[in-house]
Amino acid sequence: MTCKLYVGNIPYTMKAEELGRLFEPHGTVTSSVVISDRETGRSRGFGFVEMETQQAATAAMQALNGTSIGGRNVVVNLARDRPQGGGGGGGGDRDRDRSDRFGGRPPRSGPRD
Repeated sequence: MTCKLYVGNIPYTMKAEELGRLFEPHGTVTSSVVISDRETGRSRGFGFVEMETQQAATAAMQALNGTSIGGRNVVVNLARDRPQGGGGGGGGDRDRDRSDRFGGRPPRSGPRD
């Protein structure tokens, strides 16, 4: 069973291949990815590495967490599952939320009598 690791605070110039090579001494790397900004394509400074076994992931975490890579102290820990749902920002139904605060009616707009 594979184990996914979050790797934060990596140099912005680091590529996915480099990230994977960094973890190879600790076990078999099944995938590595550096997350980039959708609009600019620039690295966001973090990525994910998937290791073949839990033991390899633990060894990599212990060896690499807090080490300086490219002048930055990287953070390595177990990746958390993304929450299910809409994603992409908050807010929800703001008008409905506001109307609930005003007794079920929308707030007044314009000058008051």
